[in-house]
Amino acid sequence: GSVKAGKMPEGEKMRQCKQEEEQQQKEEKREGLIEFYSSYQELFQFFCSNTTIHGAIRLVCSKKNKMKTAFWSVLFFLTFGLMYWQFGILYREYFSYPVNLNLNLNSDRLTFPAVTLCTLNPYRYSAIRKQLDQLDQITHQTLLDLYDYNMSLPQSDWSTLSTQRRSSRSLLHHVQRHPLRRQKRDNLVNLPENSPSVDKNDWKIGFVLCNENNDCFHQAYSSGVDAVREWYSFHYINILAQVPDAKALDESDFENFIYACRFNEATCDKANYTHFHHPLYGNCYTFNDNSSSLWTSSLPGINNGLSLVVRTEQNDFIPLLSTVTGARVMVHDQNEPAFMDDGGFNIRPGIETSISMKKEMTVRLGGSYSDCTEDGSDVPVQNLYSSRYTEQVCIRSCFQLNMVERCGCAYNFYPLPDGAEYCDYRKHTAWGYCYYKLLAEFKADVLGCFHKCRKPCKMTEYQLSAGYSRWPSAVSEDWVFYMLSQQNKYNITSKRNGVAKVNIFFEEWNYKTNGESPAFTVVTLLSQLGNQWSLWFGSSVLSVMELAELVLDFIAITFILAFRWFRSRQKLSPPGPPPNSQDNAAFQDEAPAVSAPHRFTVEAVVTTLPSYNSLEARGPSRDGEVGHE
Repeated sequence: GSVKAGKMPEGEKMRQCKQEEEQQQKEEKREGLIEFYSSYQELFQFFCSNTTIHGAIRLVCSKKNKMKTAFWSVLFFLTFGLMYWQFGILYREYFSYPVNLNLNLNSDRLTFPAVTLCTLNPYRYSAIRKQLDQLDQITHQTLLDLYDYNMSLPQSDWSTLSTQRRSSRSLLHHVQRHPLRRQKRDNLVNLPENSPSVDKNDWKIGFVLCNENNDCFHQAYSSGVDAVREWYSFHYINILAQVPDAKALDESDFENFIYACRFNEATCDKANYTHFHHPLYGNCYTFNDNSSSLWTSSLPGINNGLSLVVRTEQNDFIPLLSTVTGARVMVHDQNEPAFMDDGGFNIRPGIETSISMKKEMTVRLGGSYSDCTEDGSDVPVQNLYSSRYTEQVCIRSCFQLNMVERCGCAYNFYPLPDGAEYCDYRKHTAWGYCYYKLLAEFKADVLGCFHKCRKPCKMTEYQLSAGYSRWPSAVSEDWVFYMLSQQNKYNITSKRNGVAKVNIFFEEWNYKTNGESPAFTVVTLLSQLGNQWSLWFGSSVLSVMELAELVLDFIAITFILAFRWFRSRQKLSPPGPPPNSQDNAAFQDEAPAVSAPHRFTVEAVVTTLPSYNSLEARGPSRDGEVGHE
């Protein structure tokens, strides 16, 4: 009885110590994860039970019914997938940078645009008169050989032909290297020339171009008129290139071309126009090009614009270069060059042409919204014109730079780059071959000029509409021509085809501005994302924060569990041998044997301690044994 009374407090003490140890371990675990969860299951169970996202609570409430749990799990993640699919559509639309077109109607006094008027009459300038006379004689003989057409020429011009033929470097020598010829069409190549199946309509006419290696091709045209004009223009350009000073072609004859000039009921003077020469359109005059004193329309209407009376008779003209009569006019902005072959139109003789204008401005968004350029500084093409950047300026500059690079000379119609010279077959014998090959590549965009040259972000255009009437009328032509003859020495035999009148004016003061604004901003994106989130889960921004908190807690628990796993691996792994030590080799072999029993003996003592019940069971037997003794 004394043994039992002495053993019971010791067993109870050991059991109490064990309970305190377990309680301490639980408290240590709670204190170690005070801001996190002990497992992934606890984390997700807490999230699904407390989140404001609709449907998540069903994952916990139906956990005893596996079918419902599976159904709500599939539905929950399917909803998540559909929502993020919609998110992807919204992001794709946002990063496509769509724009809204804003149309504004403004009303104000308008600055009058620049107006360029050309004679349509390439003039026989004195600096190149002899070369042109010789070219006319060669053309006369060529047309006689090809078409049996005897073009009438002054007999005095024939005297210079024989002397110039003696020189190997004369114009005749170079023309013979680029002759005008006829060529049978592709389906009649195998037929002989004198075949009765071949008539004059079955021939294509053109001229031959060769390079230094005598590689030639036939530049053919379906129209004989086009072929003769292009062939004549080719040699005419070479003649222009032989003039050392371009100012020698600057022979302005304003009074003999412009008979009357009036703007806002006031007479124009020389301060209101500038002059330049165009190889095909002759003398050109640009009105209102002086940026220091620009015209402003006081009122819209025909009486408050520019009114011109021009002479359309072709005096001393070049018939093979210009086949039309009249004048050519173009309306453009002040800082833009006049590209007469693109934006101009012809004025008919004996007709009053009234041109009404409407101004229209376009402002594009740059940057990510479009590939427009502000001033052309980011375009990889040098601007050869002394004007601001336009798309046509860039395209022509691009072609001219490629011309200089590939052919070694510049085309006469475009500005001259630094260090280059205009093409002349006295110096560049194969430039014609190179030019027409390059022109074909340019039109097919092989050179990439149409891709390199981008639209400007700001541009001004003028929408034109024209009306025509006979001028002067039959009842007033006598006194009109009489006054012109007295004031302007107008002595034209064919009076009806010798003059024309043109009026250019604003139709109204209202002008349109086409602007762009972003259609999908950051605010719009957030609003659309919120709409989708509310549609699929019926939650708010705080619900998104709950989801972000879940992700952060998941990452934190993952790191903690990984750290514990790493620490446990370190404790279980035996220590490595000390470096560079041979004396401890025996100790290293015995170390595991010594440490292992020590670790397991502690566990054995803990697990094999006799319990209180075992001690109580053994008590009577021992008493019996003692009594027995």
